[in-house]
Amino acid sequence: MSNKQAAILPPIRVRDVNSQVQGLVKTTLDWIGDYWLQLLVSFAAGAAIVIALHFARRMGRRLCQREGQLGGWGIVIGKAVTRTGNLFILILAAKLVIGFANPPAEVTRVVNFLFTISAVFQAAIWARELILGAIEHRTHGEHYTGEAIGSAMGIIRLLVSFAVFAIALIVVLDNLGVNVTGLVAGLGVSGIAIGLAAQGIFADLFAALAIIFDRPFRRGDAISYDSSAGTVEAIGLKSTRIRGVTGEERVVANKQLLEKEIINNSSRDYRRVVFTLGVVQWTPIDTMEALPSMLKDLIEANGMKFVRCGFTGFGANSYDFDVQFDSPSAAFQDFYDARHTLGLAIVRRLNDEGIALAYPTQTTFLNPPAEPDPRPDAVAPAGDTARNARPSDQRQGTGATPNTSAVDEDGTER
Repeated sequence: MSNKQAAILPPIRVRDVNSQVQGLVKTTLDWIGDYWLQLLVSFAAGAAIVIALHFARRMGRRLCQREGQLGGWGIVIGKAVTRTGNLFILILAAKLVIGFANPPAEVTRVVNFLFTISAVFQAAIWARELILGAIEHRTHGEHYTGEAIGSAMGIIRLLVSFAVFAIALIVVLDNLGVNVTGLVAGLGVSGIAIGLAAQGIFADLFAALAIIFDRPFRRGDAISYDSSAGTVEAIGLKSTRIRGVTGEERVVANKQLLEKEIINNSSRDYRRVVFTLGVVQWTPIDTMEALPSMLKDLIEANGMKFVRCGFTGFGANSYDFDVQFDSPSAAFQDFYDARHTLGLAIVRRLNDEGIALAYPTQTTFLNPPAEPDPRPDAVAPAGDTARNARPSDQRQGTGATPNTSAVDEDGTER
């Protein structure tokens, strides 16, 4: 055995406790007998402080009843103020006035000890109410339904309460002279272990909180993400449920959803329709110059907003024009109907104006072309007429006849 033995604390005896209590009582009575006038003044001041703090708490209740006060933050502050405890009010008043009465050291130490404990835990209560109130204020705004916060509030309250009261306990123990290094290290290791074990759950949870606070979308919004689209039906702690455009329900993890590019179609004011029109390559220049103005009048006559129209490039068999216009609203059905209505109107107008749209063609050479005679007065044999014809006169359509054209390529009516 080692010669060094651990020191053993002396046992606590009832007689020693009684003597200490009797000494404290005797010192307090002597102090009251010597400083009774200062004690009366201090008591009056303390009573005034208690009344003022109770009045402040009552004003906090009134703030809770006024939703528009301080931009909505009045309710948050009011709830925190109403959580002020009576014990803290009494000890705070005693702490503020005790110095005027010149108390003995024993009484001062008792008041300081009680004030430290009550103040730390009261601060924890205030912090918890402010944090939770801020979350509720943020999620229950004017333009947010806050459906996720109902299920999330329970776990949020638990996490916030555990965090603030754990910090309060450590602060109290540290002020009492307890070595809290081991406790802090143990809590840190435990937190790391729990975080690693449930990192997937916590990732989706914090992603849900990010959706709540950042508000990229809300329930009822039509969104597009990745290569899918649908309407948001519910935002949960771990996943978001989206009703697809074909009727199926899709459950997407919150973390996975936020990692994608999200297009909120409900936040747009309109949808843009783009048509590419390929007119045949023998369309007159004057007709092509008048085409943008003609399409603009047609679009505006159908109640749509014209954006632009113009020549965009040379196609394989056509001169290409782009026409862009906006639907009257962001609703997909309005966009769909506008595209259908204007598409048919454009085809009808082009047919009325005699403007043909190109379709896929190919050129077939039945025989190689004959060598031309260099003599200016030479006449080609009759049998070579078709052989010397231009390739464009021998083209045969391989695609379906377009419903947007009423004229063949050679200009004759069909």
